[in-house]
Amino acid sequence: MKIFVVEDDRFYNAILVKALEKEATHTVKGFLSGAAFLQQLREQPEVVTLDLGLPDMAGHELLARIRKESPHTEVVVISGQDDLKLAVHLLREGAYDYIAKDENVEERLRHCLQHIARKLALQERLNLLQDELSQRYKVKEVLVGESSAMKRVRGLIDKAVRVPRLNVSITGAPGTGKELVARSIHAASVRSDRPFVRLRLAALPQALAEAELFGYEEGSSGTSKWGQPGKLEEADGGTLYLEDVELLSADLQVKLLHVLQEGSVRRRGSDLERRVNVRIISASATDLSEAVKARRFRDDLYFLLLGLPIHLPALQERQKDVLLLAGYFLQCFCSDNGMEDRVLSDAAKHKLVRYPFPGNVRELKAVTELAAVLSGQREIGEEHLVFNGTAPVSDLLTEELTLKEYTEKIVRHYLKKYGNVLVVAEKLGVGKSTVYNMIQQWSREGGA
Repeated sequence: MKIFVVEDDRFYNAILVKALEKEATHTVKGFLSGAAFLQQLREQPEVVTLDLGLPDMAGHELLARIRKESPHTEVVVISGQDDLKLAVHLLREGAYDYIAKDENVEERLRHCLQHIARKLALQERLNLLQDELSQRYKVKEVLVGESSAMKRVRGLIDKAVRVPRLNVSITGAPGTGKELVARSIHAASVRSDRPFVRLRLAALPQALAEAELFGYEEGSSGTSKWGQPGKLEEADGGTLYLEDVELLSADLQVKLLHVLQEGSVRRRGSDLERRVNVRIISASATDLSEAVKARRFRDDLYFLLLGLPIHLPALQERQKDVLLLAGYFLQCFCSDNGMEDRVLSDAAKHKLVRYPFPGNVRELKAVTELAAVLSGQREIGEEHLVFNGTAPVSDLLTEELTLKEYTEKIVRHYLKKYGNVLVVAEKLGVGKSTVYNMIQQWSREGGA
């Protein structure tokens, strides 16, 4: 735990700091005034020991500031006054405990911190369970389907569940559900009672990636003066989901290789090796073997991460699953929002099946949920299905038309978009008379 000692007596401050530092898992810092402490409160320590008799601020005022600015910080009041009435008042105001300064203060403080540590561990576990419960129904999203491609994926997931010490590598285009597959493997394995930790490398500057993955010791990182475990330690006993693994720098590839080979991690700025038992599920939108061939990724690390490879097909490869997924998303969305059940009209189903879904399952989910809102009635029509800006062209290419029909649809699309014959002619690289002749032809046929 990170502990701040706020005590104006230099000698007593040093005693408390030294006593708390005996526990190797604590990082402790002392402050001699309320003002100095408040400057560092943004670091949100787990525990603050607070003296009531500070020279610049009343203890109860400082307690109120802590409760407001760092509500998850536990405050242990250590006072020279053995005042039961005062103690009860401070406990009502949010203090965790009240300890009088006497010969037993170190022992009482140690027991108090043990209780806080157990409370924090239980809260962390509760948060993990709540996260797993909130995500569990989402796992079904990627597993819904009867296509042969999805049956293969489900078979591989079952195999991954049965071998919890084997790493897994997942590939697939954005939106195919890589994280959901990783969560499903973790939730069904014997590691499910331990953390599922996610690290997205694409969201991190290279300078921070090492600290996030491996952790750091005090003074070794520009982000903080305090030691911090990395994601590998946080996931100990459980699963680390490493997204965008192809973005690992050469230095970090060497360090991660060491972890996989030795089963231990060394924080940045430390010589201490900490044992970890973690399963890595890596994910990439590209074929990592190509990065190996191009010497951008170490082959020895590649084979250790590869483990059981699972490739998630694009939604275009599982056409028969589109309507199953759409129906599932509609059912969940209506249920979660207290809405009447929605059904797709035949025209809407036809439109969904013809669309290529470049955003894959994620896009299908967004489109169907929006359609449920736009319809305002039980049946969803094709006009309620709104695709992204590239949809008209993408949708066009899925149809089997004659060249004349394709040409007409393209010209109509540009006329609707720009509303100016000269602009359309310039965009299409044809003479304006060609466009005018087509419009006249449609008029004669009654289709303008």
